[in-house]
Amino acid sequence: MDMRQLNYFATIAREGQITRAARALHMEQPPLSRQLRQMEEELGVRLFDRTGRSLRLTAAGKLLLERAERLMREFSDALQQVREQGEGIRGVLSVGAVVSCISLLPEPIRQFHARYPEVTFKVHEGDHFSLGQELDAGEIELIVTRLPFEFDADPSAYQIAYLPSDPFTAILPSGWPLARPGPITLAELAKHPFLTLKTERTTAMHEKLLQEFRRAGCEPHVLCECSSVAVILALVSEGIGATVLPRSVLSSFQMAGIELRELDGESFHSEVGIVWRRDRYLSKSSERFIETLVSETQDAADSG
Repeated sequence: MDMRQLNYFATIAREGQITRAARALHMEQPPLSRQLRQMEEELGVRLFDRTGRSLRLTAAGKLLLERAERLMREFSDALQQVREQGEGIRGVLSVGAVVSCISLLPEPIRQFHARYPEVTFKVHEGDHFSLGQELDAGEIELIVTRLPFEFDADPSAYQIAYLPSDPFTAILPSGWPLARPGPITLAELAKHPFLTLKTERTTAMHEKLLQEFRRAGCEPHVLCECSSVAVILALVSEGIGATVLPRSVLSSFQMAGIELRELDGESFHSEVGIVWRRDRYLSKSSERFIETLVSETQDAADSG
C-alpha cells in the first residue's frame, strides 16, 4: 500500500460514498472501487460496512484512517521541508484568524510582503472550532485568536506565541446619556441593555465580562447574545444597547452612530496569541510571519 492509495482511502472515508470520492479525486468510479478492494484484500480486513450506496468505517477502517491521516501529514511536511532546503522563502502561507483579530493582520502582512515578495497569503476567517478543524487538517498553518483557544482538543497539542494584550473598551450608541466625554464604569453600563459576543462553542469572552461586572458588584442586563461582531455594532449603532469589546476590534469596522469610552477604574484585557500544532513542521514563511506579527503588534501597542 502506498501514499496514493492512502489518499484514496481517506477521501472515501471523508466523502462516505465511492461516487463522491471519485468526483473529489477527479477520477472514474470503477478504478477507485478496484483500489479499495485491493487494499482490503492486501490487509485481509473489511475497511467499510456498506449500507446501500453509503459507506461506514469499520473498527479496522477507523484505525487505518487515524494512521493514514498522520502519515499523509508527515509526508506533506517532509516534502515541504525538503523543498525549503537551499531555497528562499516563497509559496503560499495559509493563516486563520477569528473575526475579532482580523484587524491585527493588515500591517504585518504589508511588512511581510515587503520583505518576502514571493510569499502569497490565504486568510481564513472563522470561529475557534472551524479554524481548529482546519489547523488539525493541515489546511492552515497558524491561527491568530483570542485566548484561551476554545477548540475541543488536547491543549498540549498546540504551541502559542503570545501577542500584546488588548484592553477592553465600552461602545455606546451616540446620543445616549452615557455617551458623554470621559470614562464610564461597569456599574453605569449595568443599568442599560447590554450586548455580548458569544457563540455555542466560544464563551470565554462572555464569561470574562460577566466576571468583571460581578467583581464590580453589579450584573449586566444582557439583552442579546451575538455570534458576530458586525451584528453587535449594528445593534449598538441603532441604539439597541451597549457593549464592551477589545479595542483593536473597532479598527476593522467603520460604523456611524457609536461612541467609544474608556472604562473608569476597570483594567482588564483580552489575551491574544498565535496558535499552531506542535507536531507539525512549521514552514520558514510561518516562522518569519510569527516574528513579524509579534514585532509589529508590540510596536503598535507601545506607540498606542
